[in-house]
Amino acid sequence: MAPTVKETDPLDHLEERIRKTVVLVARLREEKDSAAKAFAEERDSAEKVCDALRVDLEEAKNENARLAAEIETMREERQQVRTRLEKLLGHIDQLGAA
Repeated sequence: MAPTVKETDPLDHLEERIRKTVVLVARLREEKDSAAKAFAEERDSAEKVCDALRVDLEEAKNENARLAAEIETMREERQQVRTRLEKLLGHIDQLGAA
């Protein structure tokens, strides 16, 4: 009977190692799937943030263009006022000289 026990011990050991390997492979697959899902969620979240930032950037560009145009209009108006004031001061100087 002793030789039979020794023959089954290596088989039992091999069977146990195979079971552990199967459990390990299953756990690694679950971890891989979980990591892939987490990555996909992070990617989707990052894409949403990028899209929101693109919208914000476009709005900021539009606002910047609007403000630049407004500044240019104000500069032109200031130049017109300056020109008119210079003319009025010229007329006042002519009245004072006459």
